[in-house]
Amino acid sequence: MSTRALRRLRGKQRGQEALDVGDLTLGDSSEEQAAGEEEQLDVSPPSTRKGNSRKAKKNKAQKNFSNIYELIGDADNEAEKISPDEETEKPDGNKTSAEEKNDNRDIEKPEQKQEEASTKSLTGDRVRKKKKKKKTKVTSEDGQDDNIDLLLENLEQSSGLSLQNEDCGGFDRRTLLHVEHRNLNPETELKRYFGARAVQGDQRPRQRNRQFHRSSWMTNPKESWPRFSRPGISMTLLQSKDGIKYFTFEHGRDYQQVQFKFLDAVESMDPSNIVALLQLNPYHIDSLLQLSDVCRIQEDQEMARDLIERALYSFECAFHPLFSLTSGTSRLDYMRPENRAFYLALYKHMMFLEKRGCPRTALEYCKLILSLDPDSDPLCMLLLIDFLMLRSREYQPLLQLYQDWEEHRNLSQLPNFAFSTALCHFHLSQQEDMDPEESDKQRHKADLMLQNALIMFPGVLMPLLDLCTVQPDAAVTAHAFFGPRSQIGQPPALTELTALYVGRTCSMWREAAVMLWLEESVKEALRRVDAKDPVVEDCQNKRKQRYQSAPRNIHRHVLLSEIKEATSSLPLEVTSQPVMGFDPLPPLDSVISYTRPERQHVGASNESTLSLFFRSLLPNFNLQGGLRQEDDMEVARAGQELNQEVNRLMVAMRDMLANIRFQEPPREDNPYRDEEEWD
Repeated sequence: MSTRALRRLRGKQRGQEALDVGDLTLGDSSEEQAAGEEEQLDVSPPSTRKGNSRKAKKNKAQKNFSNIYELIGDADNEAEKISPDEETEKPDGNKTSAEEKNDNRDIEKPEQKQEEASTKSLTGDRVRKKKKKKKTKVTSEDGQDDNIDLLLENLEQSSGLSLQNEDCGGFDRRTLLHVEHRNLNPETELKRYFGARAVQGDQRPRQRNRQFHRSSWMTNPKESWPRFSRPGISMTLLQSKDGIKYFTFEHGRDYQQVQFKFLDAVESMDPSNIVALLQLNPYHIDSLLQLSDVCRIQEDQEMARDLIERALYSFECAFHPLFSLTSGTSRLDYMRPENRAFYLALYKHMMFLEKRGCPRTALEYCKLILSLDPDSDPLCMLLLIDFLMLRSREYQPLLQLYQDWEEHRNLSQLPNFAFSTALCHFHLSQQEDMDPEESDKQRHKADLMLQNALIMFPGVLMPLLDLCTVQPDAAVTAHAFFGPRSQIGQPPALTELTALYVGRTCSMWREAAVMLWLEESVKEALRRVDAKDPVVEDCQNKRKQRYQSAPRNIHRHVLLSEIKEATSSLPLEVTSQPVMGFDPLPPLDSVISYTRPERQHVGASNESTLSLFFRSLLPNFNLQGGLRQEDDMEVARAGQELNQEVNRLMVAMRDMLANIRFQEPPREDNPYRDEEEWD
């Protein structure tokens, strides 16, 4: 027989042995209450009793949570705990043993039990009120549990990238594009190098006349900045698909008018007009970017960096509540002109951080730019991210990036990744805390990868040695594979990529250990070339078929990098067109949301010198007879005035020519002439 049937034969029901104070009433005795409870418990089915005990335990465990978001972090811990069915079964076993003990005690001491019941009945009313309050709390917490479940489901659906890749242990696409907030602040890296006291100092902000700016992640607002007011920029969520959210910036009407004035100021070629525009609109983005370039050309680096930080602050104040810098799931389309300024501000801020000696912070901004549009990569950050990873000594993430993205992005066909991965393996082999066997394995892999990179891109060696001020061996210079022929016969796109890599990373190859390793690899590569390794011919065919023309985003990256070796190799179609600092090489298929109104051109296209002379005297003169006014009456009146003014001019010129008198030269027979006057 079951334990429940045994309890019924004994005349006991579950819960009778451990009576709660709230179950007692003032006028009823303990026996009557037990009988009433028997009726209630017999009426209710056992499934409802299990459900009630389950809810009670769940609510009891969640009473201490005042914030519903605290349960999100404990989801993994709850999975390790015992299931609710097991939790409800374990107390039943304890209750049965406790019931048997209580039965024996009830038989031995019935009088003591009645005395305890009489003392407990005095506080029955108060406890009943408390029990009612508890029941209301339980019901509210049940509703709260439902809300928590819905919230967790929404969070799992909103995070479009599943968490299955986290168990793989590698730096997948999600973790690569993931940005940490604390690494966006350069002070975090500077404190790690020099200490907090050296970075912060003893400077305290002045409390008097202090302006309170909104806190931001990317920049620290300064007291010297103008008071912030909404410049007219806002961000809109376009769509959300597969966990990826697509946003765009929008310009208000007032901001559009300021943008038109800015374009007029750029066409005037006078920086003072941009300064005057910034005085009226201190947070206009394109004006800040353009004036920053002017200050940088004038070698005012501090002012140029301050203007870029102000532009980033203006952007961050306009962020959408769902836009995230760190998740890697927020996208901005570079085809829209309103979004390009944010890309450029991030890129220029990243370059200032790299020159300032904060490569780890610059790497974080590089990942941020890449996460905004990883498929098209409008600023071609894949040509830069390997350099920043090497400078910040992020060797394992670099190798994992190369391994994960090689399949769909062909990173091995880029000279920077071909050489950087080999250099990364070499640095790993030089670490002191590595096992000797693992170190030899890394060194062998580095040698093989560098040899393959030299065979695939032979035009890198000589410019690299030239910038490192290293005289190559005579056997290397005399060999046809690394000689001048290798550089002359390169496709134009490959020349641009190699010049970009050499000009950017030559400082990392100047170390003595790295140069010795390069020398050994060059000799081994030449041995393989002389031995007619099939890899050499395969790489030669790849160079002939590929790298014929570089895409537009690579040209844009070269222009922004300002590396002389790379900019000199740009094709004529890029260098012949004007390049604006606030929008270099815009996409050909841009998405235009608003257009600039047409301006009236004052000058005619095919005017002669005589017509230009008359125009300088008479602004309304038009020799070609074209319509210069929109209204016909104004055109007719202007024509009459023109004829009258031309007639007056002709009469004045006749009078001037008629009144011209020439002075006669002095005669030679002048008696007063001094003979020694011309001596």
